[in-house]
Amino acid sequence: MTAPMMILIAGPYRSGTGDDPARMAANLATLESAALPIFEKGHVPMIGEWAALPILRGAGGGAAGSPAYDRIMHPTAHRLLQKCDGVLRLPGASAGADNDVKIARARGIPVWHDLSEIPEAS
Repeated sequence: MTAPMMILIAGPYRSGTGDDPARMAANLATLESAALPIFEKGHVPMIGEWAALPILRGAGGGAAGSPAYDRIMHPTAHRLLQKCDGVLRLPGASAGADNDVKIARARGIPVWHDLSEIPEAS
């Protein structure tokens, strides 16, 4: 058992979508599918897009790959990683998620590749 943690769920969001909003939404749904199991283990799940998308809207929006998108999306995840206690890396090619793992390892926080690896909170 461990203290409750904030766990970043990292995986493909934009990658492999050709910037198709429906495919990006499907990827977000995949990321979100890990949120409840993390919560049920006693932790707080976090997804970078949950924080970044409202910021992007506040900046006037911007399609994937636009200057506003690039200025907000990945930097938001990087800032979140300064507060997170671990990362769950879901399967799938994603340069952004790979970078999240790199940052997590540099910070010395755990990286898990399966929900079963995440310890229960006490």
